[in-house]
Amino acid sequence: MLELKDSAIAAALINQRRREGRRWRLLLLMCSVLAVSFTFDIVTGPSLLPPSQVVEVLINFLAIDLTIDESTRIIVMELRLPIALMAIVVGGALGVGGAEVQTLLNNPMASPYTLGMAAAAGFGAALVLFFEGFGLNPSYAVPLGAFLFCMLSAFILFGLALVNNIGQQHLILAGIALLFLFQSLLSLIQVIASPELSQQILFWLFGSLSKATWQNFFITLSVTAICLTLLMQDAWKLTALRLGEARARSLGINVVRLRLKTLIVVTVMTATATSFVGIIGFIGLVAPNIARMLIGEDQRFFLPLSFLCGAVLLSTASILSKTLVSGALFPVGIVTAIIGVPFFFWLIVFKRKRRA
Repeated sequence: MLELKDSAIAAALINQRRREGRRWRLLLLMCSVLAVSFTFDIVTGPSLLPPSQVVEVLINFLAIDLTIDESTRIIVMELRLPIALMAIVVGGALGVGGAEVQTLLNNPMASPYTLGMAAAAGFGAALVLFFEGFGLNPSYAVPLGAFLFCMLSAFILFGLALVNNIGQQHLILAGIALLFLFQSLLSLIQVIASPELSQQILFWLFGSLSKATWQNFFITLSVTAICLTLLMQDAWKLTALRLGEARARSLGINVVRLRLKTLIVVTVMTATATSFVGIIGFIGLVAPNIARMLIGEDQRFFLPLSFLCGAVLLSTASILSKTLVSGALFPVGIVTAIIGVPFFFWLIVFKRKRRA
């Protein structure tokens, strides 16, 4: 009996190592895909610079090379590179945010967007634009307004989460209610605003990476890195939560505390990313589902792969936004919707087939 038990344990360990080896290979493969999309994102652009010049600027960005045209250097280093890096960080942040919302609510169709956070950020930005920044510089006031209202919607959800008998489905319904509330308020501002202001609000709502700078990139990167580190510290607890709240409690996990902590971290990360680039939908929905199908629910691998999938999706969308029409630049939020809607329908059909 002891020999059979030892052999079973050894076989289980071998299978686990094989699964983990496969997961590491998937992570490395996705890193390679991201490196390729990042390179193409820098090379492409409405200015139609030759790829050789772009590569030359990147190679010599620390050295002073007088043979490189100054305008070319500015386009690559001050415009394209921050946009390409911002696409990676924002896409990754939205992917991780969607992954954790789906984990907490046990719903693969959940995301920060469906909880009303994006709509609240859009209303906050529109309100600041309507009142001309409340006397502040619009480049700082608009992201601040978006961030504050995104946090406001999250605090409403936090309050509901602390009320007794409020379960996962009730939180989803509350998020949908907030989504419609802030969308209605946003529509009201657009109706009473001037045509020029309404156009500004609409452009922000579409989501765009074009206003990415080194400053807001480093802010987003810092917040995302801190939040991702905090989430990875609770990877085991979040994995156990996917087994069910009752089982997680039996393992000694404070489910209410874990849910509130994770919601706060996800909200700060999502609000920061959204405040600088506008509303970018479907990344938080699509990326976690791709990661889940490839790697499973183990949060040690699920979170990094969700980040990479979100980064690849937004980086690819950034490339398409610059190449769909030569010399033109489309808002990246439109492209992510075009990519995300077919996948969303495919996901519904795929889930239905698996249940049949």
